[in-house]
Amino acid sequence: MRRPIDSLFGRLALLVVAVLMLSHFAWYALMRLERSQLQTRYAVEEATFLVDAVRQHVARTPDQPLPSRVKLVDPASPDVPAASANMPPPLERFVEDVRDRMPADTQVRISPPGGPPTLWVRAATDRNWIVVPVQPLRMPRSLDRTVSWLVIIFSFAVMAALFAAWALQRPLRLLAQAVARFGRGLPVPPVPERGPRELRQLTHGFNQMVQEVARTENDRAVMLAGVAHDLKTPLARLRLRAEMMDDAKTRDGVVRDVDSMTHIVEQFLLFAHDGADRSEPVEVDAQCERVVRSYRAVASGAPIVHTELNAGPSFQLPAATLDRILSNLIDNAHAYGAPPVVVATARTPQGFTLSVSDNGKGIAAQDLISASRPFVRLDPARGGNGHSGLGLAIVERLVRRAGGEWEIGNHDGRGLRVLMSFPFEVLPRVATASENAW
Repeated sequence: MRRPIDSLFGRLALLVVAVLMLSHFAWYALMRLERSQLQTRYAVEEATFLVDAVRQHVARTPDQPLPSRVKLVDPASPDVPAASANMPPPLERFVEDVRDRMPADTQVRISPPGGPPTLWVRAATDRNWIVVPVQPLRMPRSLDRTVSWLVIIFSFAVMAALFAAWALQRPLRLLAQAVARFGRGLPVPPVPERGPRELRQLTHGFNQMVQEVARTENDRAVMLAGVAHDLKTPLARLRLRAEMMDDAKTRDGVVRDVDSMTHIVEQFLLFAHDGADRSEPVEVDAQCERVVRSYRAVASGAPIVHTELNAGPSFQLPAATLDRILSNLIDNAHAYGAPPVVVATARTPQGFTLSVSDNGKGIAAQDLISASRPFVRLDPARGGNGHSGLGLAIVERLVRRAGGEWEIGNHDGRGLRVLMSFPFEVLPRVATASENAW
């Protein structure tokens, strides 16, 4: 099961959202703290200004009445609040800030709770207590208009960051898809060189590598095809001369050798062929039955071949590709395995499977990786006349060219099994290729 967090975009999105959430939370907390401090400083400045204004008023115009909320109170009055030692931290900080702004030995008190907040101030030179109103020191509310703006800004920031993350990982995703196609042996068009400088350099290097590999493969295919084609004519003349020999024993030996060489040449030509299969798609189950039936008729002395065909009529592949796959695998099973040989198809939740297995000794575990490499012949059990070491390499190339995957291994401790898997989406591609060919 694919998890979104496993992808580059998923991890970038998670990182971006986490960073934005942390930064916005820190900014909001800092803004609330700064607003509280600003409120305290403003209240201190306002109270200090009012106290100084009252002192000037008393010194210059003592006969003029004071504002309604400002008054002078005799120190002996019972209304004078007592000094409180257990004030809330914001209020205690406010009192300390006001005392710092006043002359030395100034007494600063706050009216008891329950009424309008007032500040009581009396310096050493003051005859009376100066009582002035103060701005209420309210803590910022937990939810206010700032939160709404914060949510809006955060949403737009997340959308912009996700778009940037998508744009950053898209070239890398295209490169990963191209690497996957290249690993399966499928044609790889040039990948657009986009994104950051390092990613552009990586894409450019990959495109150059694909071009060099394709050029090398093409040169090798041309060389093999040319050599194989040039050998067909002398082999035909050699067979004709062998047929004219008088000694039957010698004639049969030479003909067998010529047939082996002809088979090797045909394998070279098939391996060198790199074009798309334009043959008509056929039902795999029906074609497997026909190939096995014809094989039994032609090779009457060959080991038994069984079929277990359960894929259904919707499993289709190009006829030429399927015939080449089956002929190479059945020949390989007859040459190196033991009867019975089983050709099986099945339908799975992921697609269709086609397998060919025998009951021989199989291949040693350390040789399974190299068994499908071109021109590799595993000795001593996998030698013989007429074999070039291309059979399994041809099958691998044909399967991947048809859009499938293959797996080679020993099944149940017996014999060799080649399991080929084709996803459902391959079938429309095969049908479309056939229609284009017409």
